[in-house]
This record gives sequence, structure tokens and C-alpha cells, in this order.
Amino acid sequence: MKSFCIKTNNTTILNYLLNQIEKIDFKDLIYTKNKFKIYNNIIIHYKGENNTNFCYFLSDLIKKIITDFYEEKIIKQLINYNYFYFEEHEKRIILQNCLKIVKIDEDKEREKIDMLISEKIVKYIMENKTMILNGFIYFRIKEYFNYLDNNVDKAVSQFVIEKEYSEFISLLRIYVETKNTDLDLLHLIYINGESILIDKDRNVVSVSENVYNAKYLSDISFSSNDLALNTLLTLLPKKIEIHLINEEDEFINTIKLIFESRVSICNDCNICRTYKLLNNAKSIH
Repeated sequence: MKSFCIKTNNTTILNYLLNQIEKIDFKDLIYTKNKFKIYNNIIIHYKGENNTNFCYFLSDLIKKIITDFYEEKIIKQLINYNYFYFEEHEKRIILQNCLKIVKIDEDKEREKIDMLISEKIVKYIMENKTMILNGFIYFRIKEYFNYLDNNVDKAVSQFVIEKEYSEFISLLRIYVETKNTDLDLLHLIYINGESILIDKDRNVVSVSENVYNAKYLSDISFSSNDLALNTLLTLLPKKIEIHLINEEDEFINTIKLIFESRVSICNDCNICRTYKLLNNAKSIH
């Protein structure tokens, strides 16, 4: 018979363990719950012959506990330790950023870490009869902490960039609101991620000429649309009509945030239809 004891004083985790053991369809399994000097103990006895399956069953259960009950707590601790100088509301944003990064994990690092954790838990169960849950998590799976720590760094970088972006937009918005202009209207045709500016008489506005007179050059790059943005900030039209030939993206959203009520979006007018036809003809050739 193979027996294994899990020690913890977290009531929520204890109840979770008991519920999961009750629900699981695993033959030849019995368990007891006891309170000794320091910890509550759940002792799981397996009377079958396939000890490997039993170890993997326990491993999956413990790994789920780590993810559901410890992960967010560990991330908070890492943020508070490494980035203590942020305000509490900023830490909460960083936490949410990190949880999203870990959940999506486009680099597939999470799969590797989960496999590593499983292997370490299985090895520990095979070689030991008792696990103090807190001790195992905080001292036996260093790679997991490194993984979360790296993602906290990514979340902080994301927060800083977003904060700088927000401050940048606010400054530009104030600039736009405090300046007068005689120009009534500019059309912005947005096609395949590129901007074309034309005036009310349908004449193309040269962005390269206007950029040298820009009152507020951006310090954040908007790729090839940076010149168009600076031209709009120089000319400051009372109304900007955006003709979307393709989908709206970050650049268009930036224009909307800066110029707010001055912006209107159009998808189907003579200008839109003309540029759609030109785009289609270009794609055919």
C-alpha cells in the first residue's frame, strides 16, 4: 500500500482537497483527515498496485492547487517585493496584466513549466511520504517562481508603456483643446495601414512638408503614420473625417483619443468607394 500525507492549515485548500478526492473515480483509494501539533493532515492511502498512476493522480491534484490557490498570491508577493515603489492601484493593474500574460502565454513557456512542476511533484511523491504544501511550493519549484517573476517584469513593462502612452495622449489632447485654427476640415483616408490626407477640395495634403512646422512632435512612434499625426497636430482642423477602407486599428484609435469630438468615421461615401475601387484594382495587379 502506498500512502501520502499532505499538510496544510489553509481551510479552503483542505476543503478543496477533500471534495476532489470524494469526486474522483480512482479505485482502491481511502483517506483520513487528522490534526496534529502544527498542521491539518490529509492522509491518502492507495491499496492498488499501480503506484505510478496514483502518483500522477496526486501530482495533478497538487498542481491544480498551486495554480488555483497560490499563483495569484505569488505574483502579488513578487510585485510587492520587486516593485514596492508603485502605488497600490498601479500594482493592481500590473497584477491583472501579469495574470493575462500567464493565461495567454504565446511563447508556450507555461506548458514547459507545467510539465516541469508535474515531474517534480511525481518525483517527490515517489521518494517521500509527507508534503508540507507551503514548503514544497516555496522551496522546491524555483523554476516556477522564475517563470512568474519574468512575467511580472513583462507586466510592469506593459504598464509603463501604457502609462506613458496615456500621459502622451493627455498632453496632446490639452494642446489640441488650447489652440485655435482656421482650418475647417481634413479628410484622412486610411488604407492598408497607411494614411492619406486630403483637404475639403480633395487635394492631397503633403505630410512631409508640414512635419517640419509641427508644434508638437510625438516622442512615441506610430510607424509610418507618425507624419500624418504630426501634420494633423500642426494644422489642427476643426473636423477630421476618417475614411476607413480597411479595419480600424491602434493608430485610428489614437487619432480618436487625441481629437475626440472632432473625429468622425466614414465607411461608405464617394471618397470611400473611390479608394476601395483603387485598392481592389491594385490588389488584382
